[in-house]
Amino acid sequence: MIAIVVSRADLASERIGDHLLDLADWDAREDDSLPDGEGGGTVYSREGFELREFDDLHLEIEDTAAPFSDPDLLVFVSRHSGDTGALLTAHFTGNFGPAEFGGVAGGLADACPNAHARLLEAFEEHAPDSYEVGMECTHHGPSEVGVPSLFAELGSGEEQWSDPEGARAVARAVLDLNDVEPHRDRQLVGFGGGHYVPRFERIERETDWTVGHIAADWVLDAMGAPEANRDVIRRAFEQSRADRAVIEGDYPELKATVADLGYGVVSETWVRETTGVPLDLVADLESDLSPISAGLRFGEAARNCDPEATAYELADLPDDLLVEAQGIDADATREAVAARTLAFETEQSGTRAAGRAAVLDPSDREELVDELADFLREKYDSVAREDGRIVARQTAFDPEKARTLGVEEGPAFGKLSAGEPVTVGGREIDPQKVRSEQVREFSV
Repeated sequence: MIAIVVSRADLASERIGDHLLDLADWDAREDDSLPDGEGGGTVYSREGFELREFDDLHLEIEDTAAPFSDPDLLVFVSRHSGDTGALLTAHFTGNFGPAEFGGVAGGLADACPNAHARLLEAFEEHAPDSYEVGMECTHHGPSEVGVPSLFAELGSGEEQWSDPEGARAVARAVLDLNDVEPHRDRQLVGFGGGHYVPRFERIERETDWTVGHIAADWVLDAMGAPEANRDVIRRAFEQSRADRAVIEGDYPELKATVADLGYGVVSETWVRETTGVPLDLVADLESDLSPISAGLRFGEAARNCDPEATAYELADLPDDLLVEAQGIDADATREAVAARTLAFETEQSGTRAAGRAAVLDPSDREELVDELADFLREKYDSVAREDGRIVARQTAFDPEKARTLGVEEGPAFGKLSAGEPVTVGGREIDPQKVRSEQVREFSV
């Protein structure tokens, strides 16, 4: 069940609450066990949801879930204040440092990263054309909610707080959270960057990872030295149910503290590359080949496979053949390697396959060699596999032959190379007379 908190001290919250009640059929009942301003009075419920109203601002309401009927998730529908124009945004609550805006110092509420990712998707689906969609760092209370929770906000000024289209979009997005689990298997903590967090938003939108608590640069400054705030950093991982972090910026002391606490630090590249790949398989392949940070990339077979049933062999890639094929069609070559391997090493910042690979069967490597040889046919007159090598032949302009016939290097070379005759000393030079067969051999 999802608990919805409406604050009467928040114009946008009241407007969103009105649209929530209008968009669905609700049962109303009176709860006399609590004061009206503390979640009592008229309570609205429907399948999967319960809505209660409070007099205080959301950030001042601690133990927020207590008045509700055993919720699994709690949503604060709220205003957003800032200089960001029309914006629908979401974030988790608590404080990495001092409690200037509700909550307690160093206290972080239980996050719900999977629900957050779905809320952003729903914002995109329902947002009016004039609205942007974004996410923020963790920056205010409450610190104690009682269940996983998040803020769903309408911003960023009075014009938007009273905008019926914006309020209705937030209401629709909240209702779309019905039956959404608070958590998923892959969750991260974020450190660094600005108050609005485009890197972590990209991760959440474009990978199968999602992000819990985020401490932006200014939040880390407010927190203070990482070593002196180990408990806060540990709490961020625990309340996000995460065991890895992405750190934006240069924070060596923070990285050391995170590692000392037993958590991992990974890059956005690592997050993207592991999307869809079982993490046990990632660990095995990084150990047997090379780390993702050193250029390891995953093939199609690695996505969504069963790591316990995935046996593989290591094989050398045909590097010289790869270089030639990539010079002819780099994208198609990369696709061929990805289609035939479980994982493969790369160079040049991950753009070119080279080194070793993991294959499910030795025949996969042989089929890759054949496919790469086919690419060579675009450049060479003939390509054949002979005694452990690929032999490619082509007839091309031979500069040395041209020189022996008295042709000087320059424009005449270009014409002959293009198949056009040239005249030297009153003699016409046939381009066919200055051509020779060239042979390239690639060991496989």
